[in-house]
Amino acid sequence: MAAEIIDGKAVAAKVRAGVARDVEAWVAAGNPRPGLATILVGDDPASAVYVANKRKACDEVGIADLHQHLPAQTAQAEVAQLIERLGADPIVSGILLQLPVPSHMRGTELTALIPPFKDVDGLTPVSAGLLAQGAPGLRPCTPAGVIELLDHHGVQIEGAEAVVVGRSDLVGKPVAQLLLQRNATVTLAHSRTRDLPGVCSRADILIAAVGVPRLIGADHVKPGAVVIDVGINRTDAGLVGDVDFDAVAGIASMITPVPGGVGPMTIAMLLRNTLTAAELQSR
Repeated sequence: MAAEIIDGKAVAAKVRAGVARDVEAWVAAGNPRPGLATILVGDDPASAVYVANKRKACDEVGIADLHQHLPAQTAQAEVAQLIERLGADPIVSGILLQLPVPSHMRGTELTALIPPFKDVDGLTPVSAGLLAQGAPGLRPCTPAGVIELLDHHGVQIEGAEAVVVGRSDLVGKPVAQLLLQRNATVTLAHSRTRDLPGVCSRADILIAAVGVPRLIGADHVKPGAVVIDVGINRTDAGLVGDVDFDAVAGIASMITPVPGGVGPMTIAMLLRNTLTAAELQSR
């Protein structure tokens, strides 16, 4: 039996529609319109596209676009001062520094300057600490999108055996923590894991976020498992995920495609985070 295809585009569209309704209700109640300040330093083509997509999405749901574009030669101190100004500006609900920044800058240090209550990417050390402790806070967008997909499709997380392949601060670690908070039994695997197929094949929920094209094959997947592919890899054959889709689709019960699976959820969750940030700042 072929796996059910998890349509990230459709779920993301529902999230965006919900955010649009909630933004208008928020404004109608007399609150200021939420605003997202994206910061782009330089003219990296891929980064420019990503930021343009985020700005377009803000317009579509009624979030104010407060974009800041700085030349590539801008000094680290100038970007730091901009982040501090935006952090103190009441019209700014969320701040997102588009990474990577130019090579003369230290992106991690700049990101750490974003106030936790405006950290809509959920990447600052404080946000990571709040997540680790299970305390309220803004969660990283892609991991939050993974959980949204599982919930939307009625996947039972509590009590499930979950394996996350990949231990990055952006996806692997935070998605493992989110699953743990939902009472899954979580194994965090990586490139040094012994017998990776054996570890993965225990999973009821298998999440691939390691950045290796088609690493996860048929021998990694337990029959009936839910497989979430976070990987986006550019190859001569086009975009492919970390999962060998054709090999796994006949074994899993549900699977995300690449593209069109997890990817669309990232911006949708960014929009939700921006509204959440505005609500947190009003308390």
